[in-house]
Amino acid sequence: MNVALALGRRGLGRAWPNPAVGALVVRDEPRGPVIVGRGWTQPGGRPHAETEALRRAGAAARGATLYVTLEPCCHYGRTPPCTDAIVAAGIRRVVSAIDDPNPQMAGEGHARLRAAGIEVAVGEGAAAARRDHAGHIRRMRDGRPHVTLKLAVSSDGKAGLAGRRPAAITGEAARARVHLMRAMHDAVLTGVGTVIADDPLLTCRLPGMEDRSPVRVVLDTHLRTPPESRLAATAQTVPAWIVAGPDASPEREEALRRRGVEVLRAPLAEDAIDLAAALRLLAGRGITRVMLEAGPILAAAFLAADLVDEAVLFQSPEAIGPDGLPALEGAPLSALTQSPRLACRATERIGADTMKIFERAE
Repeated sequence: MNVALALGRRGLGRAWPNPAVGALVVRDEPRGPVIVGRGWTQPGGRPHAETEALRRAGAAARGATLYVTLEPCCHYGRTPPCTDAIVAAGIRRVVSAIDDPNPQMAGEGHARLRAAGIEVAVGEGAAAARRDHAGHIRRMRDGRPHVTLKLAVSSDGKAGLAGRRPAAITGEAARARVHLMRAMHDAVLTGVGTVIADDPLLTCRLPGMEDRSPVRVVLDTHLRTPPESRLAATAQTVPAWIVAGPDASPEREEALRRRGVEVLRAPLAEDAIDLAAALRLLAGRGITRVMLEAGPILAAAFLAADLVDEAVLFQSPEAIGPDGLPALEGAPLSALTQSPRLACRATERIGADTMKIFERAE
């Protein structure tokens, strides 16, 4: 199952709107278990992991065990059900990590396999699978993507210099980890203030992984994003979506559309984009995992709205000083690090910096 989970992670950021599943076909031979087929969800969500693994196993799948990180589908979509393929391949036993929260499934996939005489075991690797499939689970249960907040702060909890000037806080190794995180998310989200102040690209720029860049999403109530910004200028090659308010200028929308930017409309809450509505809008377009890379105002707003499911905090050993920009607008960093809703799961040294991962305690 650990191998199947590792295979599934290859699809993170590329499989949406489907979950990034991993599958492994294993035969019990006299000399021990032999892997005869590997599969993971392909870009765009098709083919599914199970059919990929069965295709590669071929005739060797008959009488074998299929390890899969999520309950196999049993409904017709763009392709036939995976349960049908599993039965036709002659699989003897299926070991599945978790049930699929999709209401079209609700355990029906496992039930169909059992009805066909296949032995089914559920629960192996469940904790890791729930973490890997957090985006799919959140979208199915709550109608929104899983949100991961990324923050880079100095040793004294600052995110920038006085006057909201940007600063290079963490080292090269931590910045490379951020690019890897982008590649494993469907979308990266920021606010228009960050776009205007920093003119970021928000792409994955690790060597050989440039095609793994996520959709760039900007919350921009009044469509202030400059058409000449780097984000807009690259929208033809890396998708860029702007979520604007209902009354934002049609002329500004047209200028951005000419650059390849897609403009979406969302309702407002207290003169700003309604965050929950924006997330539901993204979920409706298939987004399951969002990485929030924003300034102190938007980061604090997501925390206050209880819309942060995971947080990755990169902390430098260097201080900025009392005049630096706080990491969270109007709140201490402890609003994240000591939040009753988020628990620290892991701590890791990355070069000279420290990375802490917090996840929703539920």
